[in-house]
Amino acid sequence: MRLFKEREMNQCLKITFLIGDLKGFLRKYVRDSAVKLGLEGFAHLVSQDKVKIVVCGHRDKIDEFVDVLYNGTAKYKIDNIEMESYLKDRDYRGIFRVVDE
Repeated sequence: MRLFKEREMNQCLKITFLIGDLKGFLRKYVRDSAVKLGLEGFAHLVSQDKVKIVVCGHRDKIDEFVDVLYNGTAKYKIDNIEMESYLKDRDYRGIFRVVDE
C-alpha cells in the first residue's frame, strides 16, 4: 500500500512559454533547478523564442519548480506561460535533459 501512496504524489507537467533572452537559460537555469529539486524530464527549444518543458516528479517539487520559473530572475523575461497535466509516455531514467540550446 505504501508504494501506491508514493506514486499518487508523483505527477508530470507540460510547460510552454516564450522567452526573450535564451542564452544559457535552458542549461544553466532550467536544468540546474530541475536537478536540484530531483525532477526528471526534458526542456526543448521549439522555435527561436518558444520553450517546451516536460517535468516529472513529486508534486511538491514540481510546485517549487513552477515557482522558480514564475519568480525567475530579472535576466530572463518569461511570457505566456501555459501549463497542463501530462501523462508520462517515456522513461526519463531519473535525468533532466536539455535538447537544442
